[in-house]
Amino acid sequence: MIKEIIVVEGKDDTVAIKRAVEAETIETGGSAIGDAVLKRVKLAMERRGVIIFTDPDHAGERIRKIVARHVPGCKHAFLPQEEALYKGDIGVENASPEAIRRALANLRTEAVEGSGSLAEVTMEDLMRAGLLVHPQASERRLTMGNLLGLGYANGKQFLKRCQTFRITRQEFDQALTTMEQSNEGDQP
Repeated sequence: MIKEIIVVEGKDDTVAIKRAVEAETIETGGSAIGDAVLKRVKLAMERRGVIIFTDPDHAGERIRKIVARHVPGCKHAFLPQEEALYKGDIGVENASPEAIRRALANLRTEAVEGSGSLAEVTMEDLMRAGLLVHPQASERRLTMGNLLGLGYANGKQFLKRCQTFRITRQEFDQALTTMEQSNEGDQP
């Protein structure tokens, strides 16, 4: 049983989560999140804690930001897009129970304002790693995002996630090494 309440987008996501783990959910009902839903999420945060687990797409990211802005300190579960894809549709409801359990095992917690910033990863680190201004920057960010448990993001958002979730330089460098070693194996 997962202690925290998991915030998802809809009923199908709840069904998928319950196939994978024993947990309770709050459904946002899509991207037009009402005040009543936000109040329930705030109460859940006070009583049990909250995990935001939205679809790995633009709408899911928008919902994640809205909930996180109104309820600081949430934990976040990120699902790689390729593990949430079925017949062109991206969503938590399409993920296997194993993929959902993996995402929940690799939670990231937001740094709450005033808790001291550990902005170890910088824009220069992203440049050095080929995550910006590189012919394969988008693919590299996708790989690094999956390795770090942050999901996919554009360059600016990737840096913000590294800082928000307090990714250490050691974690970043270890993921970079893993990605580079994996890429070497792909070479002919």
